[in-house]
Amino acid sequence: MRLSFRIPIFILSIGLLLLPLEGQARGVPIVRVALALKASQVKLSSSQPLHLSFPGGKRFQVVKSASIRSMRGRLLINGKKTKTATVVIETRGRNLHLSIDSGVRKKPSRQWVVQGAIVLTGKGSHLLVVNNIDLEKYVAGVVSSEISPDWHEEVLKTQAVAARTYVLHKKLLHDHPLYDVVASVQDQVYTGAKQVNGSVREAVKATRGQVLTYEQRPIFAAYSSTAAGPTEDAFNVWEKDFPYLKGVDCPFDEESPLYQWETAIPFQSFEQSLRDEGLVVGAMATLAPYTFTRAGRVYEIRILHSKGELIVRGQDLRRILGYSKIRSTQFHIESIGREVVFSGKGAGHAVGLCQWGAKEMAELGYRYESILQYYYPGTNLLPFNRVVMSPPPSS
Repeated sequence: MRLSFRIPIFILSIGLLLLPLEGQARGVPIVRVALALKASQVKLSSSQPLHLSFPGGKRFQVVKSASIRSMRGRLLINGKKTKTATVVIETRGRNLHLSIDSGVRKKPSRQWVVQGAIVLTGKGSHLLVVNNIDLEKYVAGVVSSEISPDWHEEVLKTQAVAARTYVLHKKLLHDHPLYDVVASVQDQVYTGAKQVNGSVREAVKATRGQVLTYEQRPIFAAYSSTAAGPTEDAFNVWEKDFPYLKGVDCPFDEESPLYQWETAIPFQSFEQSLRDEGLVVGAMATLAPYTFTRAGRVYEIRILHSKGELIVRGQDLRRILGYSKIRSTQFHIESIGREVVFSGKGAGHAVGLCQWGAKEMAELGYRYESILQYYYPGTNLLPFNRVVMSPPPSS
């Protein structure tokens, strides 16, 4: 399909181009969500014409769909070469449908329905895909992606506050110049607007602007699926000490489908995964949990092999072997043969809020404020206009 241009509209500066105005007049923060870090192609469509803005001040209204790729850091839009590496696509409040191709064989394209603007940045043959969206709409997308939209209203509110607080904390850190968070378990799962229902919208509305704070700043509102025992100190997972992320008892999540689990990893695959990580590993002889956290999770695992000894942190082992295989560090090794069989409890890092625990607490009659206080002790719930959005002074 050919790119069809209409009358160009000039804007004042590239600074205005890259910062969508929706919500800013009302003081509502804009969240920059990285939908894909290395996409090979993006297809966009909408019920209304797309508005494309380019660095340098040009702005065009085009047909209702577009296909965009990157070649040597320059964009190709519907096959037409451009001289720019960046474009902003807006639909003026309408839903935007995206199909994002990762370029990995046998991996299907991801389908998205989003609101707000899409910023595409070409880097070599890949595209960085960022959704610039109003904070509260982002929160609704996270709530409906991280937990079931059909759960109790109080746990939906709990998740809304945690999601809002987490992203504001990330904006405070300003880790990356082009985006605030990634739309995956790397930060918070966000799948756009397609799963958001009335219950989620009501929960977000009921908690609008509410932020969990420590010393008036947004906290690192970590959360995970299932603790299956006491929650974990943040220091044992990330080696960072947060006074509000200390372990608490969590006897509420036994209904979680991941309260107990078992997985088997082929022995050769296990060895190769360690080598792919750059670790020096000979033929493995034995492996066993070596040290434990205060909450009883595996802090380190000891591997004896033909070239010596290797000590690996439990959290690193989860990342190396796959979070979907080693669900948590609360595990033991059942057997070692042609496969290494793990038996464990819980899912996730277990720091901060336990989502299944919060679900049970809500069903027992606890309000969201109490649930948040329980899992993040020592924090205060403040409206956004009282939150300090600057990093704390260096100690």
